[in-house]
Amino acid sequence: MPGNTLTQLRIALTTFFALDGFIFADWVVRIPAIKEQTGASATTLGLALLGVSAGAVITMMLTGRLCRRYGNHQVTVACAVLLSLSIALGAGLGGLVAGTLSPTQHLLGLAGIGLLVTALACRSLLRLQPPAPPESAPRDKPAQHRLSPRTRGLVITFGLIALCTAYGEGALADWGALHLEQDLHATPGVAAVGYSCFALAMTIGRLTGTQLLERLGQTRTLVVGGTTAALGMLLAALAPALWVALLGFVITGLGLANLFPVAVERAGALAGPDGVAIASTLGYGGMLLGPPAIGFMADWFSLPTALTSVAALAAAAVAIAFTTRRAAAH
Repeated sequence: MPGNTLTQLRIALTTFFALDGFIFADWVVRIPAIKEQTGASATTLGLALLGVSAGAVITMMLTGRLCRRYGNHQVTVACAVLLSLSIALGAGLGGLVAGTLSPTQHLLGLAGIGLLVTALACRSLLRLQPPAPPESAPRDKPAQHRLSPRTRGLVITFGLIALCTAYGEGALADWGALHLEQDLHATPGVAAVGYSCFALAMTIGRLTGTQLLERLGQTRTLVVGGTTAALGMLLAALAPALWVALLGFVITGLGLANLFPVAVERAGALAGPDGVAIASTLGYGGMLLGPPAIGFMADWFSLPTALTSVAALAAAAVAIAFTTRRAAAH
């Protein structure tokens, strides 16, 4: 593929990735206002948020077939259109507008922006052909053996670490802004900044993840990251003041940043593609479990108490990583 064409393809794909993050961030910072507008209980809101995660998991299962039938680029554009339209039913920039626009005005405007960006970016994406896939493996390559019970057990163990991590990421995205507004009386704009702090810390943590792994190794990275996330989430959930909660969000983001990718990578090293598939499936199960679990616990106890479950699962990830360190090394 010529260099100029490859550059255009990268720009187009980067635009769609940026659009996805932009829309998601603006959606999550408006969850408190939508809860108030609809009068939903914490349990009802949790079940509604479950629909988002469930839809994502179902789509992941179907995307491969759709791409093979219609083409990668066509599916990308169609999903961007659907995402933009879906945001109308129902993070830094979100913080600027959260105090001046109603949720309906904000999300309708966001849908319009999404459709406009999609219309501009899809022209270059649809006229470009995807790069040719790498040559397939030789046909005489021996078939992979079934996983031994020990290997499968270790893969499931790393999948549980991924589950604990995804639970925390989903909880902060869906419930973090509501916690700041409802429990610490933050303005909508400041609550939006809270999620931005968490997301920025996650980004920084993953950008520096390679250096961390080189220095600490995989097991220590899991232990240090999980411990950091547990302490940060306890700080954020039980914070007596707003600035303490924001600091807790940052610490939690730094701690969680590398747990999911390291856990999935270790599962892949043990069992190849099968290991990645098993660990990833378990990991994304945490996204399904998180929203309703937090909602139920918030109604039974309180939202701060419910959010301490993130700390508990991060601590569980530490315990799992620590107890399996010798078995995974052999």
